[in-house]
Amino acid sequence: MSLRLALVVMAVLVASCAPPTGPVAERAVAVPTDLPPMKVFSAPSASRPVRANSAIAQDFLDLSFQLESGRQIETFTRFEEPVRVRLTGAAPRRLSQDLDRLVARLRNEASIDISRVAPDIEAEITIEMVSRDAMRRAVPQAACFVVPRLSDWRSFDSNRRSAELDWTTLARREKVAIFVPTGVSPQEMRDCLHEELAQSLGPLNDLYRLTDSVFNDDNFHTVLTGFDMLILRATYAPELRSGMTRAQVAERLPAILDRINPQGRQGVAVVTRPAPRAWIDAIENALGPRASASRRVAAAKRAVRIAREQGWTDNRAAFSLFALGRLVLPSDPELAFTSFVESAGLYHADPSTHLHAAHVAMQLSAFALSAGDARAVLDLVDPHLDAVARAENAALLAQLLMVRAEALDMLGRTAEADEARSESLGWARYGFGTDAVVRARAAEIAALTPPPMERL
Repeated sequence: MSLRLALVVMAVLVASCAPPTGPVAERAVAVPTDLPPMKVFSAPSASRPVRANSAIAQDFLDLSFQLESGRQIETFTRFEEPVRVRLTGAAPRRLSQDLDRLVARLRNEASIDISRVAPDIEAEITIEMVSRDAMRRAVPQAACFVVPRLSDWRSFDSNRRSAELDWTTLARREKVAIFVPTGVSPQEMRDCLHEELAQSLGPLNDLYRLTDSVFNDDNFHTVLTGFDMLILRATYAPELRSGMTRAQVAERLPAILDRINPQGRQGVAVVTRPAPRAWIDAIENALGPRASASRRVAAAKRAVRIAREQGWTDNRAAFSLFALGRLVLPSDPELAFTSFVESAGLYHADPSTHLHAAHVAMQLSAFALSAGDARAVLDLVDPHLDAVARAENAALLAQLLMVRAEALDMLGRTAEADEARSESLGWARYGFGTDAVVRARAAEIAALTPPPMERL
C-alpha cells in the first residue's frame, strides 16, 4: 500500500470504524426526479498482456483442458467452420447493440470468423432471452450460462440432466446455446454476453490466479480483456484443430504465441502454484446463494486462513479478504474495515490489479463518507476512475461518482458535485437498470453523509 493511501486509511480508521447509525441514516435525502440519459461505452480500450508467452501458454492449457469442477478435458475443441450468432427472444435494443460491438471485437481482435444473423436463421450460437424466474428455477446458482449441442431453452429444459450437455464428450463444437435473463440491467446482460460467448468459443475453465481476464470467478473483469482476446485468437489459430490432445496443443503453442504476441517473447514467466481445492471450495461456499449468512462468513474466514497458510500475497489472498469484508459488513463493520484495508494493500502492490483495488476503494470510501472525511473520499476515489472506465464497469463507476459527489458537496464545491452526480446517474442507468433502482442506490449513498456537526 502506498504511503498516501495508508495515511488516508488511517484518518478514516481514527474517525470511524463503522458507518454511523441513527440520525445520519434517517435524514432526508434529495435524489433528482429527472434522470439524465443513459451513458454507454464506445471504443474499447483493452490492453495486451505484458507477461511472458511461456506463462500465457500454461494459462491456455489450464483454461482449455479442464472444467471449473476440476474434471479434465481430454481433447481440444472449437468451431471448425465460420460461426454465426443469432439473438432470440425479447431482447432489448441496447443488448443487440452490445452484441454487435462484441462480435466486431471478436473479428478484429481475436481474428475469429464470426458474424450475426437474423433470429430466424440457423446459427452455430444461439443467444436466447429467458425469464429470470425460469432460469432461477432451472439453475439457481447461475446468472446466465451456456450449454453445448442445443439451440433453445425448450430443448435445454427437456434435456438438462442428459449426458448430451457434457462438454467433455464433444469431438468438436457445432451448436451452442447461451441463456441470458430478462429483467436485469443492461450491464448484467452485456456481462453475460461477454463471459458466455467467450466460453462458447473457447476456454471452459476459470482460473483464480488470472488478474486480467473474465476467465476468473472473482468477476472483477466483466468485459473481454486483451488477454482474453489473445487466448481466443490462439484458440482459432490455423495450427490447431479439434481433437488434439493437451500434449499436441502444448507443442504448437510456443510458435503460435510468438507469432500473434511477439512482445511476449521476452520476460520472465512467474510460476504460480495452483490454488488448493479446499480454498476454491471455501470461496465458492462464501459466494454461493444457497448457504446461510453464518455459513458463508465461516467459509470466507476459512478462505482467508488457507490463503495465509499458503503464504499468498497475490490477488487470491486479496480476494479472500475482500469477500470476507463484504460478508461481515452488516454484522462486524470493524472486521470488514480491516479486511478491506489489508485487501487494498495487496491489490495496490500489483499493477495488474488496479481495477480490483477500485472495488475495495469503493468500500473504504463509504467508511470515509460516513466519517464525514470528504478529502479522504476524494483521495480514495479519484485515482481509480480511469481504470474503472477502461474496464467498462458502469455500475462501479456510478457508485464511485455518487460518493465523490457527496464529498464535493461537503467541501462546498457545488458545481463539481452537480456534474459528478449527473454523470453518476447516467452510468447508473446502464449499470443498475430501472430508474427506481438507480434512485434507491443514489439515496443509499447520500444517506451515508453525516450532518455538518459530525463531519471531520
